[in-house]
Amino acid sequence: MSAAHADMSLKPSPLKRVGLRWSRYRGTLIAVAAFLVCLGLIRLVSGSLNYYDISTIATGGATLATAAIGQTIVVLSGGFDLSAAAVISLVNVTLASHMQDDPSSILLWSCAGIAIGAAAGAFNGFFIAFLRLQPIVVTLATMFILQGVTLLVMDKPGGQLPAGFSAFFTADAIPEWLPGPVLMLVLLVLGWLLLKNTVFGKAIYAVGSDRDAARAAGLNTRLCEFFVYVLAGGLYGLAGVFISAQTGSGDPLVGNPMLLQMFAAVVVGGTLLGGGRGGPVGTIFGAYVLMMVVNILLVLNVPAFYSSVVEGTILILAVLGASITRTSVLASTLRLSGRRLAAWRQGRLPRQLSLSETRLRLPADQPQLARPGFWTRRQEDLRTVLPAFACFAIVLVVSQFVLGSTLASWGYYNSLIVLASFLAILALGQGSVILTGGLDLSLPWTIAFCGIVSAGLMKGSDSAMLYALPLALAIGTFIGLLNGLGIVALGLSPIVMTLAMNGILQGFALVYSGGTPDGFSAPGLRWIMTGQVMGVTPIVPLVILFVLFAAILLGRTAFGRRVYAIGNSVRAAELSGVPVGATLVKVYMLSGFCAALVGCLLAGFSGQASLGMGDDYLLPSIAVAVVGGTLITGGRGRYIGMIGGVLLLTALQTLLAGTTLPYATRAILYGVVVLCAVITLREKSS
Repeated sequence: MSAAHADMSLKPSPLKRVGLRWSRYRGTLIAVAAFLVCLGLIRLVSGSLNYYDISTIATGGATLATAAIGQTIVVLSGGFDLSAAAVISLVNVTLASHMQDDPSSILLWSCAGIAIGAAAGAFNGFFIAFLRLQPIVVTLATMFILQGVTLLVMDKPGGQLPAGFSAFFTADAIPEWLPGPVLMLVLLVLGWLLLKNTVFGKAIYAVGSDRDAARAAGLNTRLCEFFVYVLAGGLYGLAGVFISAQTGSGDPLVGNPMLLQMFAAVVVGGTLLGGGRGGPVGTIFGAYVLMMVVNILLVLNVPAFYSSVVEGTILILAVLGASITRTSVLASTLRLSGRRLAAWRQGRLPRQLSLSETRLRLPADQPQLARPGFWTRRQEDLRTVLPAFACFAIVLVVSQFVLGSTLASWGYYNSLIVLASFLAILALGQGSVILTGGLDLSLPWTIAFCGIVSAGLMKGSDSAMLYALPLALAIGTFIGLLNGLGIVALGLSPIVMTLAMNGILQGFALVYSGGTPDGFSAPGLRWIMTGQVMGVTPIVPLVILFVLFAAILLGRTAFGRRVYAIGNSVRAAELSGVPVGATLVKVYMLSGFCAALVGCLLAGFSGQASLGMGDDYLLPSIAVAVVGGTLITGGRGRYIGMIGGVLLLTALQTLLAGTTLPYATRAILYGVVVLCAVITLREKSS
């Protein structure tokens, strides 16, 4: 065969080339098609679609599209960035507090907004790229640090931005022809297309596809990851600048709703979570699809409370749609379920057969090894657990000097245990999830929703508590069941599943309460949380019993051993006969149950439930586990160490509450403590 014929035989057929191109650009093309369908629906329901409507749509979705481009670049490299929304809020309040009405100030602070985002990205990139910390933990800690800094800059909505600044970003670039936001997004796309063909752009895809292979090919993967977060941070900063121009004022919470929307836009736009495939072009259309879906629902008189439910559902469906293949987890689950059903019908399941029990026996002359002593066996546990208790003792001594009458005061310890009870309960649920190598980001609104449900059913009645509490706990357990099934049966990432669930629960809580929760906790529950019996609050002995139960559950039962086995190696656990799927589902059900219990107890502590009552417990629930010696990647840690973290952070919080430091410092402190603990444990585990 000649060389020409050989070359022709190696070239794919035209039909195969079309298939390859479709596979490559499928996500973007689907996002474009969905965008056009949404435009058509808007024209259908509103009766018109003129230039003013298009300009309004372009302006309304530009902030989300810009921020989602940054998130897309991070996801392409195989990472996650949970700090993006906090960067937007910080830039917004900074501009609203400092920008003056003159061209030089407008230019200076617009550039400063982008620089703030890039600096936050450099902070993330340093810990992720050079210290090799988990992106989820680093960016989550950064999110809380930035939220604290934002509240220090502006603790409530206010400020006013110059009209010229707003007009520059939101007015028409070409009157009646080209809206300014569209021009901005076009320039961003052109910049990405230029970057994509550079060594850095190709390295982003290579790192996201296979970091080890990229490193073996000679790419500086660490430098690439670092600049990915810097670039993404700059785009978040630009989004903060644009939303400042759009709103004309500052709001420390303006970016919070965008976190879920960003990930949904990334996935709807065809970018693969895990990296290596996709791009910002599809993300832009995905962002506008999300915005227009919400607008269509509003035009159809669907309450705005459902928006987060829709966004969370879209995120789950989009991830499923992008991952469905013959080898996907969902396809494997369906095939396995079909085979098990067929085996059950034929009576061939192991439990349907009368099989004799056989066990392996060691030879009688097997040499007996001497069992190591107690301190030798517990050396690693003590090394990771004791630091939290040692730091707790130091905080107690400092509290004695700052607050006075603490070391010898039972009232102080009683109050400390009451305040620590919430985190002690969450430590069991979130800690178990972390031990398996996951994270449960649905805790905030699981707490809030179950607290609202329980208080709404009790309405101040002790008799109603008899059915309200079990129902709320059952709801929390069911939420955990859904999280577990989404992760195990559908193959969704724990981060994606629980983040989407958190958004869905937020919408359900708003719909259920009508935006204003009513009802009061039962007097009996309030007495458990705030009453006194011989100087002891009733919850104190109950918490002690709970701690003993949790320590036994994770340390002395088959369930606990399975949790540790999964955290160390899922594959090894499967080969050892551990029911990995069933155990993971139980772990998330336990987390949901603990979150629901905390919601009910919080309602009893304050007398009623409120929206957002669980927001302050997400990072602390992770912090107590990490500070207590638990590896964030799973497989190592002890519940008693988590209790040390609970006591340390609660005592530290009590100490700060007794000083003149502002409330925002608590969020900053939590973020710093988590980063320091993760760095310390990383060094010890290496």
